[in-house]
Amino acid sequence: MNELALFSGSGARKYLCASELPRFLSASQRLDDQSQAFCFLLAMTGCRISEALALTPAQLDVETGRVTFRTLKRRKIAFRAVPIPPDLLEALQRIARTRRSDERLWPWSRQTAWRRIKAVMEAAGIRGPQAMPKGLRHGFGVANAEESVPMATTQKWLGHAKLETTAIYQQAVGREETAFARRLWSKLSCD
Repeated sequence: MNELALFSGSGARKYLCASELPRFLSASQRLDDQSQAFCFLLAMTGCRISEALALTPAQLDVETGRVTFRTLKRRKIAFRAVPIPPDLLEALQRIARTRRSDERLWPWSRQTAWRRIKAVMEAAGIRGPQAMPKGLRHGFGVANAEESVPMATTQKWLGHAKLETTAIYQQAVGREETAFARRLWSKLSCD
């Protein structure tokens, strides 16, 4: 992944920004509990859609407030634990109670899950290259950078094999980038 991965070939942003994420989450609250939990999981963890769909009740760690994802993109099997908000953990536990410990929380196909996310994006008024599940993942990475989450922690949470992949999100972005620009503008102004 390089710097251009956050932008389309025409230069359009491919991640949800700080104003879009709350609209996405708000729109998801009009859905059934399973779909809403799925939307929140993708937004709050930056997991890949396939990782969320593979989640089983056994991968919910109630004691530590984490969900354990199997990283499916690598050739070797790897797991990573990501903290989640208590209300999301409770929602996932409610779904888990209706499943066996080895049964997937969402029995959907990848296409069904993708369509549900796209419908929520549309309902939230989010259009463009960022209006897809990968936009949530990229948005999570950018939010980590904006909140100064250590790069090694972001790497772990996103399941990147190489720190160079995570570094894309650590470039000055969003509010931080604007603050840098304002300081520069004040130095350059003729006042």
